[in-house]
Amino acid sequence: MTQNFQVEEDKKNLRLDIFLSEKFSDFSRSHIQKIISDGLVKVDGKILKASYKLSGGENIFVEENSPVETDYLPENIPLDILYEDADIIVINKIRGMTVHPAETVHSGTLVNALLYHCKDLSGINGVKRPGIVHRLDKDTSGVMVAAKNDFAHLNLAEQIQKKIAVRKYLAIVHGEISDNFGIITGSIGRDKSDRKKMSVTLDGKPAVTEFKVLERFKNFTYVECKLQTGRTHQIRVHMKEIGHPLVGDTKYTSRKNIFDISGQALHSHTLKLFHPKTNQEMNFTAPLPDDMKKILQELDAGKFLTTNN
Repeated sequence: MTQNFQVEEDKKNLRLDIFLSEKFSDFSRSHIQKIISDGLVKVDGKILKASYKLSGGENIFVEENSPVETDYLPENIPLDILYEDADIIVINKIRGMTVHPAETVHSGTLVNALLYHCKDLSGINGVKRPGIVHRLDKDTSGVMVAAKNDFAHLNLAEQIQKKIAVRKYLAIVHGEISDNFGIITGSIGRDKSDRKKMSVTLDGKPAVTEFKVLERFKNFTYVECKLQTGRTHQIRVHMKEIGHPLVGDTKYTSRKNIFDISGQALHSHTLKLFHPKTNQEMNFTAPLPDDMKKILQELDAGKFLTTNN
């Protein structure tokens, strides 16, 4: 099975690997370069180098990759499965679980759990991230989808890239947001002074976050955030940028955390997508975790609410 793209005219002179990295924003650059070198990408029917500069108007075919082989071991870790079939599995990820292995993390991840539960996962994203179409930060909870084969993976990645899939999050932030609705824009890239952090920067990738106030409390606000793009730490960085960092987010605020929560108060609440095989619209919801419920209850006990209209 193949995935087909036509190069837009404004992508002229862009490298082939960079173009595909933009199309599949959750794939690593090295993996994009590998599938090109493996001959799985054709430009107008030709196998070219990753450095090939596009002219605009070309047709690009990405072929289905081979099944993934990995040294990471399956682990019998309980999963909160919201939905599963032969092509996809939808999980309610707990706060504190890393999504995929990294240099310092080799076990206890969602990938380890999926390898035990599913056996077969897509190989598009390489041996460290089999099946992972999009990710959540370790300390972000909630709904996410994984792919069991490459066709499903490519289809879901395209839905995310083209904004067909809809992802909404719930967050508790510092301060009282005055506007009921808002759109935050600001390109996101690596922080120049701390490479482990992201920041709004002129040379970053475009990022757009919509927010809606759900409830206001004294010194805090409960919001819903909708992603138009999916940059690393996007909601955390954007909310900090407008002066309302997330409760519990030690990376992006020095404000004291007075609540019983380990990590940022951010939850992937809903995910809308279309099934990669049947094209049926599917909507998934992960209930708010207990730690965030408790924070809202404690804030509500103060009864400093303003209207939400």
